[in-house]
Amino acid sequence: MEHAAAERGRAYHYRDSAGREIDVVLAYPDGWVACEIKLGAAQAEAAATNLKTAVVAVDQQTVGPPEALCVIIGAGPGYRRPDGVAVVPIGALRP
Repeated sequence: MEHAAAERGRAYHYRDSAGREIDVVLAYPDGWVACEIKLGAAQAEAAATNLKTAVVAVDQQTVGPPEALCVIIGAGPGYRRPDGVAVVPIGALRP
């Protein structure tokens, strides 16, 4: 979360009354990013599906659409899925 602070952002967790959740919401002055965190790359598919479901439930009339959707994994290749969700190994997030 140091990266968020360095960019004038804040990190939050989101969970609504229906049980939808986003592991990390990085909120910046000009937008926000939704991230799911999984240890294994094999969990990226389910994590992306859950992330997209949770983001739809966020009041985007108030906060606007997310700048990016991201699944952070423990190790493996980074790539962008056809639906636009980025899959990023945690080692790639170093400042």
